[in-house]
Amino acid sequence: MAGGWSRDGAVQDQIDASVEDAVKDARSHLNAGDSLRHCEECDALIPEARRKAIPGVRLCIACQTELEKERTGSEGINRRASKDSQLR
Repeated sequence: MAGGWSRDGAVQDQIDASVEDAVKDARSHLNAGDSLRHCEECDALIPEARRKAIPGVRLCIACQTELEKERTGSEGINRRASKDSQLR
């Protein structure tokens, strides 16, 4: 059931595309190789527990946190036209 000028199934297509984008993003950050012992960015030691929990990890927690902040901060355009953007 689509609303407005949307065709039937448009909402589900948007949901599917969002999920597909998230899966592609997550897979692109995993490497098939072994985890690094030291961070690619700052050369800090990556704890063994983190290397075991996240196979292929390449960044320490601090650098990963910074990277994620940069990614979420730059998303100013709502490509999927969620209701939040329509209510503003």
